[in-house]
Amino acid sequence: MYKDTISKDILKNIIVDIAKYILKIEIKQINFIETESQRVESKRADIVALVDNSFILHLEIQSSYDSNMLYRMMRYYVDIKQNNKSYPIYQYVIYLGKQNLKTKIKDNLVDYSYNLIDMKSLDCEYFLNQNKPDALVLAILCDFKDKTESEVVSLILNKLKHLTDESGFRRYVIMLEELATTQELKEGIKEFEMRLSDVKFEDLVSYKIVLNRGIEQGIEQGKKEALKKSIFTLLEFTKDIDLIATKLDIDKEFILEILKEKQ
Repeated sequence: MYKDTISKDILKNIIVDIAKYILKIEIKQINFIETESQRVESKRADIVALVDNSFILHLEIQSSYDSNMLYRMMRYYVDIKQNNKSYPIYQYVIYLGKQNLKTKIKDNLVDYSYNLIDMKSLDCEYFLNQNKPDALVLAILCDFKDKTESEVVSLILNKLKHLTDESGFRRYVIMLEELATTQELKEGIKEFEMRLSDVKFEDLVSYKIVLNRGIEQGIEQGKKEALKKSIFTLLEFTKDIDLIATKLDIDKEFILEILKEKQ
């Protein structure tokens, strides 16, 4: 099932990269600001950050067409400004969809607009040529030009393999997999999942800490509860049910049963 939005953690990981490679903003210091509208719908802006203690950068990553995007951005502007009156605000929508979004409104005394970055108008070659892991990740969102999806994915993965250690490679592949879901790159997602299954994530420090914690917390509740903890821990690292079954030496059906119980 494809996700409609990119997770907050992924957004925070790539915020500086988006600013540097897409917006051409060099950030020295960044402080994220937690915001939430006090309105009934309780909408939260994607990313709001104080940059170099001089201006507010508001980024929304929009994966599909939203006819209300203009009004959402205008509402966000008012809410952010209300709590940050002394800083100028720069708003950008990083758009991954296909249908055009409205960016301006002029109605009586209201004159408002936001900046739109249409990722499909950017050539992936620019990011691929950077030879930097953070830039390579952004290439998956751009125009592939005459390259096929498989060619771009292979280029990214092969370069990442040479530019990162095993832990870093896994982190970037997880980011790529989530970004690819917004683009519905089915071949790319399949390739990312295959690469993740090749990584010995049981050797990663973060994996060991979380897995041990999961098992320890489950021991008192019996073996089944311990396995449930381990399953949910592994799901943080991979969605491959067969791989999890192999690592824990249990039946795939047991995992599916546990997942059904959680729903």
